[in-house]
Amino acid sequence: MKTIDLNCDFGERFGVYRLGQEEILSYVTSVNIACGFHAGDPLVMRETVQLAIRHGVAIGAHPGFPDLLGFGRRMMAVSPEEVYAYVVYQIGALSAFVKAEGGVMTHVKPHGALYNMAATDAALAKAVAKAVRDVDPGLVLYGLAGSELIRAGQAHGLRTASEAFADRTYQADGALTPRNCREAVIVDEEEAIRQVLMIVRERRVRSVQGTEVAIDADTICVHGDNEQAVRFARRLHAALQNEGIAVRPISPIDKAAGGT
Repeated sequence: MKTIDLNCDFGERFGVYRLGQEEILSYVTSVNIACGFHAGDPLVMRETVQLAIRHGVAIGAHPGFPDLLGFGRRMMAVSPEEVYAYVVYQIGALSAFVKAEGGVMTHVKPHGALYNMAATDAALAKAVAKAVRDVDPGLVLYGLAGSELIRAGQAHGLRTASEAFADRTYQADGALTPRNCREAVIVDEEEAIRQVLMIVRERRVRSVQGTEVAIDADTICVHGDNEQAVRFARRLHAALQNEGIAVRPISPIDKAAGGT
């Protein structure tokens, strides 16, 4: 039986500003929780960890650049040493909340510009992978399928999860279409579901140039920061099950909800 993990970036709030709906946790199997740099604050992080444990989903850290104003989506001129420190710092912050609530953190997925830069910059990818390994070599590193980040994680002895996106378009070289391009985001839910089914069943995706690109994904990202997110996650989950595809976390739920 084919299996796939559905992951969602969550806890991307700060103070009185709120994004994301709890209901989406009924349809995803893993969450990546903002750690305070691009979004999230101590109260939000604690509350989000509690929600994740309550819903029995695998918990991951979602470290980004220190850029609240830009939501971590702006590229920054940073050294590998800075990236290493940013990632260690944020994993440590979330890990404390997870342990305090009696849970276990299972994975790390970089956010936004950090994710995109580490996908193509081998030195930054190495810094991220080294940070994850040095904090906890048992953590799974999520990264764009076929990216430098996946290669760096494997080189550092980490278990990796190659990621594809439900609502993002792809270029002929397998890269995501930059967000500043008009066709970067798929707004039609049926089209997004068809893309996911093609990725999971056939291990390929159609690029905006019309070519088919090989892609081997372990996890699919479902964005949770728009009004239709819950409906789409519900429809995608049902579509996968209807095709005989099991929706499961990379790390077992019983580990994510239990002790060490």
